[in-house]
Amino acid sequence: MVSLWHGFFYVTDGYKVYPQSIADGDQIVSKTYMTRVEGENTRLRHYLARLHRKTLCYSKSLDLLKHAIRLLIHSLKFGDVPAPARFIP
Repeated sequence: MVSLWHGFFYVTDGYKVYPQSIADGDQIVSKTYMTRVEGENTRLRHYLARLHRKTLCYSKSLDLLKHAIRLLIHSLKFGDVPAPARFIP
């Protein structure tokens, strides 16, 4: 299943089950990198309720979830939300 993500490498915490799914040389075991990855995941969950485990606000559509995440990342990076001109008052 992990191979379907087409990643260049995978940062893990060294759990012994990972080598079964990740090819040799594609895994980086590092607490430093994992801290950063987990920090980004926490930030996304903080800003986007759809990523919480127990919530009433969830996406039934995978496409809508992808768009919501893209909008969030764009907003965090550029400080605005892109919208078509017809929606701008």
